Amino acid sequence: MCPVAPARPPAYDGRYTELVVEWRGVEIRVQSAVEGGDLVLLVTPRANQKKPAVLVVEIGMLWNRPGLLALDSSALVARLPHGTIRVHGTRPSVFDPHVATQGPYLAIPLDAPVGLSVGKARSVAEIQSLLAREQTALQAETARYGDLADVYAAIQTCMAWDTIYEPLKDRVVSPVSRLWSTGTGGFVLFCWDNYFAGMLASLEHKDLAYANVIEITHEKTDAGFVPNVIWGFGGKSSDRSQPPVGAMVVRELYRRFGDRWLLEELFADLLGWNRWWAGHRMNGRLLSWGSDPYEPILDNQWETLGVNDTFGGALESGLDNSPMYDGVPFDKDRHIMQLQDVGLSGLYVMDCDALSDIARVLGRKAEAEELRRRADSVSRAMAALWDDPFGLFLNRRSDSGELSRRISPTNFYALLGRAATPEQARRMIEDHFYNPAEFWGEWIMPSISRNDPAYPDQDYWRGRIWAPMNFLVYLGLRRYDLPKARRDLAEKSARLLLKEWRERKHVHENYDPDTGEGCNKWNSDRFYHWGGLLGLPALMEAGHLAGPELPLP
Repeated sequence: MCPVAPARPPAYDGRYTELVVEWRGVEIRVQSAVEGGDLVLLVTPRANQKKPAVLVVEIGMLWNRPGLLALDSSALVARLPHGTIRVHGTRPSVFDPHVATQGPYLAIPLDAPVGLSVGKARSVAEIQSLLAREQTALQAETARYGDLADVYAAIQTCMAWDTIYEPLKDRVVSPVSRLWSTGTGGFVLFCWDNYFAGMLASLEHKDLAYANVIEITHEKTDAGFVPNVIWGFGGKSSDRSQPPVGAMVVRELYRRFGDRWLLEELFADLLGWNRWWAGHRMNGRLLSWGSDPYEPILDNQWETLGVNDTFGGALESGLDNSPMYDGVPFDKDRHIMQLQDVGLSGLYVMDCDALSDIARVLGRKAEAEELRRRADSVSRAMAALWDDPFGLFLNRRSDSGELSRRISPTNFYALLGRAATPEQARRMIEDHFYNPAEFWGEWIMPSISRNDPAYPDQDYWRGRIWAPMNFLVYLGLRRYDLPKARRDLAEKSARLLLKEWRERKHVHENYDPDTGEGCNKWNSDRFYHWGGLLGLPALMEAGHLAGPELPLP
């Protein structure tokens, strides 16, 4: 069976969920709720074959944990070390010898709604009453977002769907999507994706927000950096990191919830990561993406391709096939691209600033000053990347000194690095942000300018719109007096998110900058949680989240 989409925002704690599933002419709605530790489900047929489908309910012991399973009269029974659990159906099970199961099961014709209860037996009417109560409560929570209720619903639904229990380390995490976790040992965690998952979850669920930022930070390598990727079948990328957004997200979680212990838990790892960038990716006084040589432990193309080469550096950038890095030479002795990168330099200043704020809260005065000095040094050095005739900060080849006019939203990250004067920021917006030949349009912002020769490729980072780019540009705009551009980016980003959400209940990995579609490319996962970042600027404009330019409490 194929899930079409969650039909309503599911609660993070499982107290209410709803999913529509289609298969060979059969369509069912599956609702669930929790009461007193008991799980209840209602499966309602909405379309059927001539002979009604049969609902098969099978139980099994996951991860080879101890227990005995049986069919006892009309109920499934699990006898576990901590007690006995019974699963009841609201209708009798039928005998069907052709059901392909490997454990005890119930087989119930789906010619009418079927209820299932874990714990005590309940009737369909009792289950419907419980579901209606929890659904109403969840709808009331969503309604608190007013005109942005659909934006919040898209974010919450995708985040809840993508969140899993991960048995290897006995933890709850939010991989980027269910599809990405398939074939990777059950889960795959990406660095900046999971920090952003923490930001998205913070709208309603502090524990899930904390779980994501803590778990990805604790995956840091022996070299001291948070890796690009961690695979469920073992191994992690030991040659490269990903964009340093962790300290900013952790600072925002502290601003929202005020738990000092979170800062104490993560500060040392985040500081070590920040120092790693300074020690391994400095190229003069600015930064370049890179990839360090190492011996991979997995026969996996993502572990072996590009190590100590330009492609590995592009993977570290998170913009895997960006045209900005086409033909850029790689320094194999220093393990960095020969390109001083506006985006990374601006992100690094943001990281230093956020971590310095955290150090100040923790009373770590020496580290706060160290970070402030490093941020100021990089921010001042970025002035050399300003091209006055062009009106934008540009990447610069460190082997030739040549400025590159292959531009993307990352060129606006100079605003995150507080490198622009007010006049320079105004020119960046007027000459480039609002330029329809580059970034402006009905749908914004393309990942390479519209007039770049690679724009027609429309393949992944070669032109598609990506939510993290919009979000980071928006955060940069908040550091300057640019209210119109800020509002325009927030409104257009939310409109892009809602287009396919309202049409198909999709939250895409990336979008077409000409049509606003996500489904027109095979490599745009249709339920990828960071697509929800398109909605955060509108929620921040409406006051549902603080802005990072505000002082910490």
